[in-house]
Amino acid sequence: MSRYTILSAALIAALTTTTATAGPITFDAALAAAKGHAPSLRARNLGADSARASRGAAGALPDPKLALGIDSFPVSGPLAFEPNRDNFTWARVGLSQDIPNAAKRHAQQARADTDIAAADAEAVAEARTVEVETAIAWITLAYAERRLVALDAVRAKLDRLVRTSPSAVSAGSARPAQTLAGRQGLAALDDRCDELVSAVARARADLIRWTGDPAPVVAGPVPDFMVDPAQLRSALDRNPMLAAIAARVGQADADVRLAQADRRPDFGVDVSYQRRDPRFGDYVSAGVTIGLPLFKSHRQDPLIAARAADAAKRRAEQEDTARQLAAGLDASLADHVMHHAQWMRSKETLEPLARERVDLETASYAGGRAGLLDVVDAHSALANAALETLDREALVAIDGARLTLTYRSDPR
Repeated sequence: MSRYTILSAALIAALTTTTATAGPITFDAALAAAKGHAPSLRARNLGADSARASRGAAGALPDPKLALGIDSFPVSGPLAFEPNRDNFTWARVGLSQDIPNAAKRHAQQARADTDIAAADAEAVAEARTVEVETAIAWITLAYAERRLVALDAVRAKLDRLVRTSPSAVSAGSARPAQTLAGRQGLAALDDRCDELVSAVARARADLIRWTGDPAPVVAGPVPDFMVDPAQLRSALDRNPMLAAIAARVGQADADVRLAQADRRPDFGVDVSYQRRDPRFGDYVSAGVTIGLPLFKSHRQDPLIAARAADAAKRRAEQEDTARQLAAGLDASLADHVMHHAQWMRSKETLEPLARERVDLETASYAGGRAGLLDVVDAHSALANAALETLDREALVAIDGARLTLTYRSDPR
């Protein structure tokens, strides 16, 4: 049994095993599975839940404080350690409540709202990333398997021809050394088979990562995405990546307002009850505390300047992201045009010529006008051409998926 046959049998066994544990997965089913099982997306959604849960506490008053104590306990003099003889000693119980200024509490609430908006925007952006990566993984696996099938077809034809070479040597129409050329050609194709089997395994592992399916088997046609440059450009300003960075700008602006609120005084109230010896009367005390931000230029103002710089940084990042998206779209569109032209050239010219060469060399070999080495070279060239066609077709399909799913404006 040849090494190629062993590899093919192993691949078929793997596919059979996976089919027993998981059914075929279409392109749309893979996207749906990724949306439901991608850990990164689940993490983003949990982050959004966390931000919403925290919103209720934003701007709330701090917890009150309970104070217990003994005041004016004598420790020296004629009444030392005899509080029952002293009318100034009392037990005290009190409550105090800090009250941050209204501007600070409103700023805290606004910051919590921006946290929710940022978490939601990041979840949407992550969903887009998961969708794009899953689409690419599915398409990559589909074409990796097609390459293996294409190579199998070319190798099978060459193998049949090589098996006839001993009879050609016996008949005197071929030299003995030519049989070695055929075996060398088959070995070279087996090397390519190794690479393709590995590519299938890598592509399947990538799809497992996104879908959570332990053994995905692609099924159904590869989707044909219609790339509309004008429509994609018009949707750039609604891209989830821009929405996510805009939400971070909102957080930075909220931090500026929170820092500015520290310039205003905070307040506090306290009330206490003092119990003295029964021979004397009890006391009740109440008071108000007011914060005094007297040194704003050394305390609050530097923090405000720092938060303002952070906000300016976020705006610069927002502009940079917008430019990156626009440049990335134009570059990807240019690559897509190139890849499509190359695919058409390979499909309509290069591969047909390689097939025609195989037919001509095979006919010449049968007529004694060409050697087996010429036929082997022709089959190798056909294998390369067939794989190149599939490579280029895969690039076109991946381009279409990446462009359409990355830059579209509406949810899919």
